[in-house]
Amino acid sequence: MDLFLEILGSTIPPILIGLLFWFVMRSIIRADSKERKVYAEIEAEERAKLEAKKP
Repeated sequence: MDLFLEILGSTIPPILIGLLFWFVMRSIIRADSKERKVYAEIEAEERAKLEAKKP
């Protein structure tokens, strides 16, 4: 039983750190994709305004 607890105690911290890293990276990637989407929408609006101003 002692060996099992040692194995468990030595594997849980890396797993938790890995999950934390995964969550942070997922948040960054999702934020980046949302930012790109909003930027594309703004750019499309600006292009439409520019096209409307052309004679």
